Amino acid sequence: MALTNPQYDAIMRMYNERQLRHQREQQAHIRIAYEKIPRLAEIDAEIASLSVRKAKAMLNGDASMDLDLNAAIRDRSQERAALLSMHGYPADYLELTYDCPLCRDTGYINGTQKCACFKKAAVDLLYRQSNVEELLKAENFSQFSLDYYSDSLTSTGTPLTSREAAAAALEKSQAFVRNFGSSFENLFFYGDTGVGKTFLSHCIARELIEQSFCVIYFTAFDLFDLFARYTFSSSEEAKDAHANIFDCDLLIIDDLGTELTNSFVSSQLFLCINERILRKKSTIISTNLPLDRFMETYSERTFSRISSNYTIIKLFGNDIRIQKKLLGGTKA
Repeated sequence: MALTNPQYDAIMRMYNERQLRHQREQQAHIRIAYEKIPRLAEIDAEIASLSVRKAKAMLNGDASMDLDLNAAIRDRSQERAALLSMHGYPADYLELTYDCPLCRDTGYINGTQKCACFKKAAVDLLYRQSNVEELLKAENFSQFSLDYYSDSLTSTGTPLTSREAAAAALEKSQAFVRNFGSSFENLFFYGDTGVGKTFLSHCIARELIEQSFCVIYFTAFDLFDLFARYTFSSSEEAKDAHANIFDCDLLIIDDLGTELTNSFVSSQLFLCINERILRKKSTIISTNLPLDRFMETYSERTFSRISSNYTIIKLFGNDIRIQKKLLGGTKA
C-alpha cells in the first residue's frame, strides 16, 4: 500500500526540518562572514542588482547586455570566492547546503520523481512503526539454519521430519514474500516452543519493510491490550493504532494463546481476522497451541476462517534457543 497520510506527513515534516536547519546554518554563516569581511555584503548586493538587470535584459531580448552582465556577475563571484579563501573559509561557505543534493531536501527530483532518500526515509519510518525495529536488524532469511532441525525426528499428523518441515516452512515464507502485493495470502505458524515460528515472521517482516510495505507486529498480549484500550477509552493514540491494525499491509500476531483468553479476546480476534480478510490485507499468526486446542480456545468459527483463508504451517523439533544457550549452539 502507499504510505498513509500520517506517515507521508511525518516524512515531509522531516524534510521541512532539514530545510529549516540548513537555512539557519546559512544565515549564521552569512552573519559571521559579513562581520569579518564587510566587502562580502557589498558583493552580494551587487550580484543581486546585476541579476535583476540580467533578467530584464533577457526579457527585452538584449543579448549583448546579457553577456556583459554575465561577465560582471562572474567577476563578483570570483572576488567573493577569493575573499572567502583568503580568510580561511571554503568557497561555498555562504551557499545553502543540503543533506541530499539530488532533491535539495524536498524528497522529489524535478518535483515529481521520488528521490532515493525519500524511499530510505519511508523504510526507516516503517521499521520504527513495526514494533520490532531492533529485532529485524538481526534476523533475516540468510540466518535461518536448517541444521538446528533433526533429520530423524517426526511428529503426529505429518510424514515430514523436523528438518523437512522447516525447509517447507522456509520455502513457503520466501514464496509469501515473492508474491506479496500480487496475491492475497495469510500464514498460520503453529508448533513447539522455540522452533522458528517468530523468527520466520521477523524474516518476512524485514523483507517486506525493505520493499516499503507497512508491517505491524504485535504479541497477542499487546494486541488485545490495544483492543481493550480502544473499546473502553477515548484515547486518540489508541484510535490511531487501532486503525493501523486494519490498514497495514501485513499484521503479525505472535504467540497467540499466551494471553488471558476470555469472550472479549475471542470476539476481538474473530473481528480482526475477518475484517482483514474482507479488506484483502495479509496476516501472519503464530501459536504454540495444537490445532484442536486452538479451536477450543478461540471458537470453531474463528478456526474455520483461519483454516479456509490461511496457509497452515507446522514446525516442530528441539527448542533452538535452548540449543544455542545451553549446548553452545550444537545443532541437531
